[in-house]
Amino acid sequence: MPHIKNALIRYRIIDRMLRNKYKPFPSKEALRSACEDALFGSDSGAHICASTIEKDLFNMKMEHDAPIRYSKKNGGYFYEDPLFSINDIPLSEDELSSIRFAVSTLQQFKEVPFFQQFGLAIDKIVDRVAVGEQNQEMSKYIQFEAAVSTGGNEYLPTLLEGIQARKRVWFMYTSFQQQQSKPRKVSPLFLKEYRNRWYLISFDVQKKDILTFALDRMSELQLLDEVSQIPLAFDATDYFRDAIGITTLKGEAQRIVLKADAIAARYIETQAFHSSQVCIKKNVDFSVFELKVLVTEEFIRSLLGYAGEIEVLEPDNLRQTLKERAHSLLNRYQT
Repeated sequence: MPHIKNALIRYRIIDRMLRNKYKPFPSKEALRSACEDALFGSDSGAHICASTIEKDLFNMKMEHDAPIRYSKKNGGYFYEDPLFSINDIPLSEDELSSIRFAVSTLQQFKEVPFFQQFGLAIDKIVDRVAVGEQNQEMSKYIQFEAAVSTGGNEYLPTLLEGIQARKRVWFMYTSFQQQQSKPRKVSPLFLKEYRNRWYLISFDVQKKDILTFALDRMSELQLLDEVSQIPLAFDATDYFRDAIGITTLKGEAQRIVLKADAIAARYIETQAFHSSQVCIKKNVDFSVFELKVLVTEEFIRSLLGYAGEIEVLEPDNLRQTLKERAHSLLNRYQT
């Protein structure tokens, strides 16, 4: 089992290096050194030799159809198809066996305080592996939620390194509104996922402000050898305490009072808008909820998702916003 597991890890390391556009065409020695360092914390050659890497490259091509080629001009390896990734290949039985072994180990530590935050993720892994073991045709009867990749996930390790090492990062960024790519240099503070998309919370020294960037709109990311400048008052928990989603606003959270029809109220009770939400009135026909949040676009869209099943009672500015959105919607459907 360790032999299989180590080979799978090496495949992922090789895959990552072949897809690294900032260090293209890694040599066989570079691949060997990276694999040994990751697995054994050394690059002496005592644990992994060049022939092992040759076998790995061959197996990746034979078993996973990896389009690996060697460039004599650049003295290293590359993917003929730059969009290929071994992570997109279905798992083999050997790989599933390795995952089952890892899952059984994770389950033993699930109740340990440090691992409790990952309890739900561990349960999902266990469920998926168990279902896969029972019947390969199970997809006819059950379907797990699958995240659609939006890109940018390859930047997570570099950004995390920047946060931990307190180093600034540079990247090109294309905003939704302007659709023009501009260079950015910021101090990375925090990474947050929202609806299958990753975001970087950062501090811009020139603007003296905390800014949010979507990873899928980044390109040419570089970790700089410059010390980050981090606001003393920044705390991720406090920063998002009153927010729904990824957007935060300068200002105070507002008291929101919602009236929901009976059926909508049941959904809202079980899937609260925010942790501050409480039910302050309930009868057969409707329920009234109170919460304290920042009125962001994400919150407004969540409310609109219930259409005519809920009514905002307070505050007036939010009522007016929803009224304007409703008029705009109605106008689109008038013929």
